[in-house]
Amino acid sequence: MTDSTATGGTRPFRFGVVAPLRTDLPTWRDQVRRLADSGYSTLLMPDVPRWQPAPGPTLAVAATLTDLRVGTWVYASPLRPAWSTAWEAHSLSVLTGGRFELGIGTGRPGIEDELRELGLPAVPPGERLAQVREAVTTLRDLDGPDAHTPVVMAVRGPRAQALAAELADTVAFALMPGEDRGEITQVVRGFRATRDVELAQHVAVIGDTVAPFMASPDTDPAALHAVDSLAALPADPAAAAEEIQRRREEIGFSYFVFGAGHADVLAPVVAELAGR
Repeated sequence: MTDSTATGGTRPFRFGVVAPLRTDLPTWRDQVRRLADSGYSTLLMPDVPRWQPAPGPTLAVAATLTDLRVGTWVYASPLRPAWSTAWEAHSLSVLTGGRFELGIGTGRPGIEDELRELGLPAVPPGERLAQVREAVTTLRDLDGPDAHTPVVMAVRGPRAQALAAELADTVAFALMPGEDRGEITQVVRGFRATRDVELAQHVAVIGDTVAPFMASPDTDPAALHAVDSLAALPADPAAAAEEIQRRREEIGFSYFVFGAGHADVLAPVVAELAGR
C-alpha cells in the first residue's frame, strides 16, 4: 500500500535544473535550449553572491530563450530586504508572462559567516523565517487579485514547515548528508497531513558525482548510496526512473531538481516520466 493518494491524489512528475551561468554566454544559452528540448520544466538559479551573475537578470535572459519556467533555488531571505525580494519576484513574473517561481528559504548552513563577509547582520533563524513571511506576504500584495506567483519554500524544522503549510505552493525539505530515510519519510507524511502541496526533492548526487551549488564539495556519494539517502540517485537512467517513482509512491515527491551537469545523463528519465 502506498501513500501517494493520501490527500489530493498523485501529482504528475516535473523536473528542474539548477543551471547557473558558469561558462561563456553562448555556451550557456545552448545549454538552456537543450534543457527545454529534453523536457525539463524549470530552469533554476542559486543565490550565491559573487560566484555567478545575480539570479534575477540571469533568469530574465533565460526566459527569452525558451518557454521553460524559471525560478530561484533558492533566495536566501537575509541577503536582501524582504520588499526587494518581493518586488524582484513580482517583476520577474510580469516579465516572463507568469513563468517565474519564487524559491525562498532562510539560507544555507553557515550563511552567518557569508552575511558577515558581506557586511550584513547575521540574524538568527527565527528572524530569517520572519523575513520569508514578509517577502511572500508583500509578493501577494504586489501580485494583486489577478496574479499568483508560485512560491517554493525550502524548509526543515517545525516552524518553517508551519509557515510553508500556510504560504507555499511547493515545499522542498532540506536534507542533511546521510539522514535516515525512514525519519524523513515520516516527517514528510506528517506535513502532507496538514496540507496538500507539491513536494520537491533537491537531488545533488547522481551516481558518483556531486552537483556544484547543490551540496558541499566534501559530500561522499558512496556514503549516501550506502545508506539509501534521498539526497542521491543512481546514474543508470532505468534505476533512477524506478527510484523516482518509488519516492512518489512512498513519500509523495513529484518535483525533482538536479544539477546542470547531470541533466544529459537524466534526460531519458525526464523523457519517460515528465507529465506522468
